[in-house]
Amino acid sequence: MNKPRQNRSTTLEGVIVAAFGRQYEVVVAGLAGQEEIRLKCYPRGKKSTFACGDEVEIEATGSDQGVITELKPRRNLLWRSDAFREKLIAANLSQVVVVTATEPGFSDLLISRCIAAAESQHLRTLIVLNKADLAESLPAARRMLAPFAKLGYEVVELSARAGTDDLRPHLAGQRSIFVGQSGMGKSTLTNSLIPEARAATREISEALNSGKHTTTFARLYPLDGGWLIDSPGLQAFGLAHLTPDDLAASFIEFQSHLGKCRFRDCQHESEPGCALRAAIEAGAIDMRRFEHYRMIRNEIKDAKRQSQGW
Repeated sequence: MNKPRQNRSTTLEGVIVAAFGRQYEVVVAGLAGQEEIRLKCYPRGKKSTFACGDEVEIEATGSDQGVITELKPRRNLLWRSDAFREKLIAANLSQVVVVTATEPGFSDLLISRCIAAAESQHLRTLIVLNKADLAESLPAARRMLAPFAKLGYEVVELSARAGTDDLRPHLAGQRSIFVGQSGMGKSTLTNSLIPEARAATREISEALNSGKHTTTFARLYPLDGGWLIDSPGLQAFGLAHLTPDDLAASFIEFQSHLGKCRFRDCQHESEPGCALRAAIEAGAIDMRRFEHYRMIRNEIKDAKRQSQGW
C-alpha cells in the first residue's frame, strides 16, 4: 500500500472509522495515483470531541500518523449523557439498529432510550431480535417488543449464527450503527455480515444474565453501498442533553396529543385535562411506554439539578 509523503503540511480529508480514547483511525482517499490510506490520528489540543463516522480534515505527520485539524459539519450525532459526562457514539448516520435477543434478558426501557435518541436526530430505527431460534424464550421477547412494533418500528427476527440474509436488505445503502446491551450478539451479526471484520465474541455470562463486553470501541465497516458501525455494549443510555419537550416529541405516539392539554405547563401527572393521560385511557398510548417517558424525563430533571449544584 502506498504511503503519503511525510510532509507536515499535507492536508487530507477522511472519515473516522474507529474511535478509542483520544486516538482515532481515519481512512482518507489517496493522493493522486495512491490507494486509500489509514492513519492513526490525534485531535489538536486537549479536547476530544470526535465520533466514529465524523468527516474530518487532517494533517499527515508521518507515514501512518496525523493530526485532526477540522471537523466537517455533521448531518446528525448520536450521543448519550448524564449530569456530568457525555459520550459521543457516532455521527452522520441514517439509521440506528437496536439489537435485542431472546437470551439474555433485555431492557425495553433501554430500547425506548435508544429510540428517543434516534428520533431526536431524525434517524430511522430498526429493531433486531437475535437468537430467534431459541423457541422457549421467543414468545416473551416478542411480547416485550410488541409495543414498539405497534408504533411502526420494524422488527427483524433472525439467528445470527444461521445467517443474516433477512437483515442485509435493511442495511444496504444505509449508514447504520448496531446498539444494544452486551450479549445481544452485535459482534456476531457484524462477523456474519462482514466476515473480514473478525469482531471478538465471547460467551454470555450466565451468572450475571448479561453479556461480557467484547467490543470496547466503535468501528466502522463498509457494507453494501453504505457502512455499519459496531459499538460497545450499553448498560446505560442517559439523555440529559434533551429538553423535556424534545423528549416528549421523540415518543412518536405522543406527537398528535402534545399541546392539547388544558394547562400549558402540564406535567402529565395528575393534572385535569391532560391529553396524554386521556390518550392512555383510550388505548392510544401504551402505559409501559408512558412510564418509560416519565422515568427518562425525571432523570433529565435530576441531571439538570445536579449539574447546577442544587
